[in-house]
Amino acid sequence: MKNPGLDVTEKLVAKYLKKDSLINSPKSTNINTLLNRVKNNQRNEKRKKFYFSAAASTGLFIFGLLIFS
Repeated sequence: MKNPGLDVTEKLVAKYLKKDSLINSPKSTNINTLLNRVKNNQRNEKRKKFYFSAAASTGLFIFGLLIFS
C-alpha cells in the first residue's frame, strides 16, 4: 500500500526544485490598475475615518446623556 503522505511531500519538494522561467520574463504593470487601487484605498480610508468619528461622537453623546441626565 502506497503512503499518500509521501506523494504530497514529493509534489511540494518538486515545486521548489523547478526552474523559475517566469523570473527572467519582462514584467509590465498597468498604470490604470495601480491608480484605481490607490483611489480605492483612499476611499476606504476616508470611510474608516468617518465611521470611527461617527462611533466616537455617538459614544461621547451617550456618555454625556448618562452622566448629565
